[in-house]
Amino acid sequence: MKKLLLLLGTLLYLSVPSLGQTKPAQLDSLFTELYRQGSFNGNVLVAENGVPIFEKSYGKADEQSGRPLHAESVFELASLSKAFTAMGIVLLQQQGKLRYDDPIAKYLPELAGYEKITIRHLLHHTSGLPDYTDYFIEHWDKSKFATNPDLINAFGHVRPPVLFQPNERFSYSNTNYAFLGTILERVSHQSYADFLAQSIFKPLGMKRSLVYQSRYKPQKVENYALGHLVDSTGHKVQPDAYGKTFFTYFLDGITGDRTVNSSVRDLLLWDQALYSDRLINDQEKDEVFSGVTLLNGQTTDYGFGWMLKQDPTYGKLVSHSGSWAGYIHYIDRHIDSKKTIIILQNMDNFNNRVAMDRVRKILYP
Repeated sequence: MKKLLLLLGTLLYLSVPSLGQTKPAQLDSLFTELYRQGSFNGNVLVAENGVPIFEKSYGKADEQSGRPLHAESVFELASLSKAFTAMGIVLLQQQGKLRYDDPIAKYLPELAGYEKITIRHLLHHTSGLPDYTDYFIEHWDKSKFATNPDLINAFGHVRPPVLFQPNERFSYSNTNYAFLGTILERVSHQSYADFLAQSIFKPLGMKRSLVYQSRYKPQKVENYALGHLVDSTGHKVQPDAYGKTFFTYFLDGITGDRTVNSSVRDLLLWDQALYSDRLINDQEKDEVFSGVTLLNGQTTDYGFGWMLKQDPTYGKLVSHSGSWAGYIHYIDRHIDSKKTIIILQNMDNFNNRVAMDRVRKILYP
């Protein structure tokens, strides 16, 4: 309780802008205080019109060795990966290799039992498919890695019932984007990693970005930010300390819903490319950054891998959060004012939305 009161008191104090401080100084004060109280460990980049006005690292990339974070540190992006998966699908549609309204069974015949579900339903999280994580945590043989083929075979054989009919409502499910990852591979005849590298990362100059499965396919990644959990004693530990039966370990073979890794600087390149026609044109962007009309006539606030909001103060916001054991992230794109907030944290004991709200207030005094 004392820690909670201290946190609330600190955030209340930080909610009042310091008179005379510049935006960078206010941002540094915010994250420095959060870091000092043990509530933040990560990298922050804030840009206006594509130019960073604030960038700083707080804390360690590896708690055990003491190796510090810096601007080029690479983080597992968790669900920030979904926007890259969606872009891959858009590029394949652009090339005429698939259509958004194709049934998924056209590319995943193992899922013939879900014949009403289309690629568009997966993109918008309106498929009704349940999230695979709970099923695999309960039923999977944890002595081996689960992979995308395992996921598809499980849904093909067990056929978990849909939670609702396609396009009846929105329900966020990692299953949707894991299936999209496999569709991307089968249509492109490339691995998920190779397709993103050749079609997105290399063209945009994202040299610190890659698909990386640290347990399933370990490799050396320079300046890697290891994820950390805070245990019951308050110590920071890596998720693997909980053994191979911990979900982050045996689910590491599944991709599409996550496994993209990147840095704050590379994510700014990604952000800026989405304002240009380097990857897709304006018509395609309109589709990516728009919700879908449900059967009841309501429009969702989720596009193709992006959360959407029209805010009376900040204008159109395109954002996404990412959370996986040891990591919590947030990217906030302010379309009307071209402001960008990128927060990557390799410690998962703090809600970045709290910091995000405060950063927004600093940027709009």
